[in-house]
Amino acid sequence: MNVTNEMTLSFSARSENEAFARVAVAAFVSQLDPTLEELNDLKTVISESVTNAIIHGYDNDPNGMVTIQAIITGDVVKLLVKDNGHGIEDLDLARQPLYTSKPELERSGMGFTIMENFMDGFDITSEPGIGTSIAMTKRIESKKALFN
Repeated sequence: MNVTNEMTLSFSARSENEAFARVAVAAFVSQLDPTLEELNDLKTVISESVTNAIIHGYDNDPNGMVTIQAIITGDVVKLLVKDNGHGIEDLDLARQPLYTSKPELERSGMGFTIMENFMDGFDITSEPGIGTSIAMTKRIESKKALFN
């Protein structure tokens, strides 16, 4: 039987909250006893997605809100990161490695590529003026997860 557990976290779109989000998700997922590599992958994708919401979604306006939902079902973690910011006009372009809409901020343009490569599943939806949602999944290959 797959047991489901979930948490939802909302916070101001402030750069200092990126570390908080990363630690909160890592603490929640720790119940599956992930490997250090799995935990680092999850922390990295949360950092990338939250930073994108803050910088691109809200243009560093701390009045915006970022929401993370983490759902554990059996040995799979699903992460949903959502903002109600500017949205992305051209998703295909935004997903190209090295593309950045903010070159003046010396952004690498690798955020979506990193998220996609570190996770088993990755999907992004966005609508200009409405916001962006990123859904990611990862199977945790741990002893606890295998016996749940």
